Amino acid sequence: MALKTSEKIINIIKARKQVSGKYLSEALDLGDRAIRKQLNNLLKEGILQKIGTPPKVFYSINKEEKLKEIRINKKDEKIIDNNYFIITPSGKIKKGFVGFVYWCNKQNLDINKTTLEYIKTIQKYNKFKKDGLISGLGKMNNSFEKTYLNKVFYLDFYSIERFGKTKLGQLLLYSKQSQNKELIKELSLIIKPKIDKLIRDFDIDAVAFIPPTVKREVQLMKEIEKNLKLKINKVNLVKVKNEIIVPQKTLSKIKDRIKNAKDTIVVDYDNQHKNILLIDDAIGSGATLNETAKKIKDLKISKNIIGLAITGSFKGFDVISEV
Repeated sequence: MALKTSEKIINIIKARKQVSGKYLSEALDLGDRAIRKQLNNLLKEGILQKIGTPPKVFYSINKEEKLKEIRINKKDEKIIDNNYFIITPSGKIKKGFVGFVYWCNKQNLDINKTTLEYIKTIQKYNKFKKDGLISGLGKMNNSFEKTYLNKVFYLDFYSIERFGKTKLGQLLLYSKQSQNKELIKELSLIIKPKIDKLIRDFDIDAVAFIPPTVKREVQLMKEIEKNLKLKINKVNLVKVKNEIIVPQKTLSKIKDRIKNAKDTIVVDYDNQHKNILLIDDAIGSGATLNETAKKIKDLKISKNIIGLAITGSFKGFDVISEV
């Protein structure tokens, strides 16, 4: 009995491990359109997985556990879909429950049992959020002799116990490291509604973005600024470059981070505003936000400054060295 085209494709891939659509087209003497149709069907069925992005795309056998074989409460699955996000060591994005299953399989964990543990952990950390914001003012007051921010928030924790980086933590880290504009756009779309609400709730009339230290072709905060499209005034902040550029994340002591921010950030702005929103990517020590707020207040640009970071640490202001 003659083999179906899909079976021939599977056999070729099993033998060669990874193949391109072009290779299959030539091996089976079929047109590109016919091969793509077969491959798309096999991808939908979960038999194959795709590696890479155009023009360099390859296909291999999918050895991951199929979701239809897993029984889970729909309510719990929805919570995981909204919260879980992982990027594999090879650079593939896996979202929601699909990503959670991948992680459980990689760790050799029982999916149903781990689901309950994950839900419990998410609920524990969500208790610190009020209207989608986590207050860091108490920690800031305990960290510095004087706090120049009137309020300080972050949108989520950078990581949580056992399960590692949160969805925003993953997006922030890999957006910054990979300089991937699509990933930065996805991060921006998630945080924009929360920032818009904060601007309305606190009657913000100007915004300032903490400038980057390390030169990159694609700057995370610059891209986020463009994606947010905030229709309010912008306070211009400048990062001064000395003989040697010293990133904040390389400094382990808070006093060194304070000195770094004090000597390298300049407020190049004269107008006055009622309420200013000062945005950074992550709160490690909190020194950059606090020192920048001091500079703004010293220039009498505003008496009320609200600090906001995409992520922050859970215990105190641990130094987040990855970002």
